[in-house]
Amino acid sequence: MEITKNGIIPSMEGPKEWFTGSVRIDPLFPQKEGAKASGALVTFEPGARTAWHTHPVGQTLIVQSGLGWVQREGGPIEEIKPGDVVWFEAGEKHWHGASAKKAMSHIAIQEELDGSAVTWLEHVTDEQYTQK
Repeated sequence: MEITKNGIIPSMEGPKEWFTGSVRIDPLFPQKEGAKASGALVTFEPGARTAWHTHPVGQTLIVQSGLGWVQREGGPIEEIKPGDVVWFEAGEKHWHGASAKKAMSHIAIQEELDGSAVTWLEHVTDEQYTQK
């Protein structure tokens, strides 16, 4: 058994290559030897969002607070609220983030395949983001 005490793993700013706007990542559990999953609490300020991306084994989001938006390629922007759980299938191109006027936090869980958990793509443009 291993207990990771709160405060041991520092918060980090979301890299500009992966996010638009102000994003904080609080790692919850890194991938361990023999395991494939990792998880983080990700907090998006209003208007902040990920770039388009895919996951080789899919991704689960568990919304903790606020009001967010998610979109898969070719689909509508959908609203997410605390308690909602979002599943993106393996290889499904998507983005997620806060709504335009309200922050949002979610837990993101993903697995690695062949050493990679995510493939980052182009940024979501302001025009794409405001289609809601």
